Amino acid sequence: MAVDQESLVELVSFLETLPEPHILCDRDYRILAANEAYRANWLDRLEVVGRKCFEVSHRYTVPCDQAGESCPLQRSLQSGERERVLHLHHTSCGESFENIELSPIRDGSGAIAYYVEKLEPLPGASSLAGVQGLLGRSPAFLEMMGLVARVAPSEASVLLQGESGTGKELVANAIHQLSRRVARPFVAVDCSGLPETLFESSLFGHERGAFTGATSRSTGLIEAAAGGTLFLDELGDIPLSIQIKLLRLLETATYRRVGSSELLKADVRVVSATHRPLAEMVAGGQFRQDLFYRLNVFPIRLPPLRQRGTDVLLLAESLLGRVSAGHSASHLAPAAAAWLSRYHYPGNVRELRNILERACLLCDGDEIRLQHLPLELALQSGLESGLAADAKPLASAPERMPRAGGGLADRHASSFAETVESFSGNRKELASQLGLSERTLYRRLQALASRQR
Repeated sequence: MAVDQESLVELVSFLETLPEPHILCDRDYRILAANEAYRANWLDRLEVVGRKCFEVSHRYTVPCDQAGESCPLQRSLQSGERERVLHLHHTSCGESFENIELSPIRDGSGAIAYYVEKLEPLPGASSLAGVQGLLGRSPAFLEMMGLVARVAPSEASVLLQGESGTGKELVANAIHQLSRRVARPFVAVDCSGLPETLFESSLFGHERGAFTGATSRSTGLIEAAAGGTLFLDELGDIPLSIQIKLLRLLETATYRRVGSSELLKADVRVVSATHRPLAEMVAGGQFRQDLFYRLNVFPIRLPPLRQRGTDVLLLAESLLGRVSAGHSASHLAPAAAAWLSRYHYPGNVRELRNILERACLLCDGDEIRLQHLPLELALQSGLESGLAADAKPLASAPERMPRAGGGLADRHASSFAETVESFSGNRKELASQLGLSERTLYRRLQALASRQR
């Protein structure tokens, strides 16, 4: 099963004329040819021909699908069609997001013999990779980014759905940055922060005298976003009375300022987001069905942090560089990293940032350790596996002693009481042994005394 050599030489020659990076590979992932644009991407211009594509692009020892990522070659073998995926590739400029388009080449019998792979960097992808919260390499994250890359160049309305703290505004901004509207404004509207009486005038603007207190004409947020992207955050909080006017805006691309009969043209791309179940709200009559369909043209679900695996530590290292400004903490101890990896993060990336910021304030050295993390969160969530036997509770947390019972909290309380009873030194020495400040030790001793009465 092969293409004749003359046709193969012509194909390789054709690839050299293309400005985008292209390679030719066989069904066993081996690179048979690479054009100049592709070779220029690799550090020290190392020879790539003869090596496996996953080794060059990802530094993997196994194909992408065996490393937990989507493999376009395997997908094309199954579908028989051209496939597109988003991958995080190693290049001469570091890691960057790349659109991968893989096309099968068939032999005379119609069987797939080779593949031509085209790499296309996302516009602005290098800067997006460093945006706080928009960093990761897990399959869930890359699948989401693949959808972002597909929809961004279009004018389609996008609905982002996910838990609080997953970074919906960051993703909305990424869509804007990758769109043709990047040179125009990105305007975010917090729909939960606007009272119903002000919502319409804030969004559409108003004329002088339109209502009490309207002493001058005011442009609305739609006008402020002209030519750019309007991001409606917490969409589920929009009052029903405003939903019909928003629907008219989406259907006709026109609107009126409050108190005006003049019809204005709107030139905005709408991206919206919510953590609320809009489909259930539609069924319950709390959200208009027609508006839901207008906004839900291209839905993207943001994965919670607990489903992103090793992304937690990637994010932690990145966030630590931001929140540790003015503090000496620069890295995580192995036990602290293990705890962060196992915690379930109901508050997602926002909670991870808060945990690290708090830890930096408690840390006097350059290493964040287990005692600097809020271990009481593990107690509340029943997560015992992340606590080492010698872990000391967070200094600011144990002001309230756990109630009697049979769980981990009681074992910590009992251990503290036993340590106090058996210790023969002074309070300062005891605080040092427990890894607590003297003030915190004093509060814990008071709580212990109250509990024993």
